[in-house]
Amino acid sequence: MKLILLSTSEFFVEEDTIINALFEEGLDLFHLRKPNTEPVYSERLLTLLPEQWHSHIVVHEHFYLKEEFGLRGIHLNASHPDIPAGFKGQVSRSCHSLDTLQAERAGMDYVFLSPVFHSISHPEREAAFTASELHTASRAGLIDKKVMAAGGINSTTLTQLQDYGFGGAVILGDLWNRFNIHSGLDYKEVIAHFRKLRKAAG
Repeated sequence: MKLILLSTSEFFVEEDTIINALFEEGLDLFHLRKPNTEPVYSERLLTLLPEQWHSHIVVHEHFYLKEEFGLRGIHLNASHPDIPAGFKGQVSRSCHSLDTLQAERAGMDYVFLSPVFHSISHPEREAAFTASELHTASRAGLIDKKVMAAGGINSTTLTQLQDYGFGGAVILGDLWNRFNIHSGLDYKEVIAHFRKLRKAAG
């Protein structure tokens, strides 16, 4: 399964160093999502990342960055639901129900489905689907390799996703919670845990 890392909502000093190290460890895609921030800060982060990784980065919000930095694509969500006029390139979208997934998946390169499990970064967000619903969706062909599970992803839940037929998983809290973005300098635990996640993803 693919592993997709969603950025923290805040920028921090060691961010580019950690992202670069994770790409070197085999990270498939990085989603740059910094809601309610000025685009200049996203530009700075992208400038600090080696160009070899730009084609593995998908941007939320500031869609012009896709062309400016040669990124992989753009990601649509409730805040930014529409493809820009004239846009050509890879497009993904967040879905929070099976009905939305069914309606939107055909026109996307891939989609996020969440929350599949109880959220780690937002404890108030409980799993939106039962195991039975996910198995039924999988048998119906609704969940397949272009559907990425998000919400509550860790080394234990990763192994369950294979039974449902997901093509990948979106990591957030399970990884970033292992580093203090306000004062941390040593990110060895982040890298070590990512290796554990890679092993669980197969």
